[in-house]
Amino acid sequence: MKHVEPTIVAYCCHYCAYTAADMAGSMRLSYPSGINIVRIPCTGKVDPIYVMRALQDGADGVLVAGCLEGDCHFKNGNIKAMKRIAYLKKMLGEIGIDPSRVDMVLMSAGMGTQFARIVTEFADKIRELGPCSLKRAAASEPVPSACA
Repeated sequence: MKHVEPTIVAYCCHYCAYTAADMAGSMRLSYPSGINIVRIPCTGKVDPIYVMRALQDGADGVLVAGCLEGDCHFKNGNIKAMKRIAYLKKMLGEIGIDPSRVDMVLMSAGMGTQFARIVTEFADKIRELGPCSLKRAAASEPVPSACA
């Protein structure tokens, strides 16, 4: 059987998770090549529609990574994001999409080793699930006006 690398979008907080990812790179730690890191100011800015759009546009999984609880540079953005992601996971289950395709983790900037381990474990879990069924059939398929 061919080993297929899942496509994963990782929304990473600029101050903590993105810095941890950078540290993992500086330490030359390896993690799956299918991880596409998107640096964001704060996980509090991650709207569930961004996660749904990422899945629809080809991601097999989405990981939201923010600051440790109590260390958010924008006070409580990570707490808001955790509530939104929990709600989104519930909605995904209701529409027949495995909620484990989406996850949220908290880490500090100095957790490069943990970042590499977390994204590797997440990719392993997504690989077991296989491709996401929410993907559009073709990139040329028109987007409904309500979703534009």
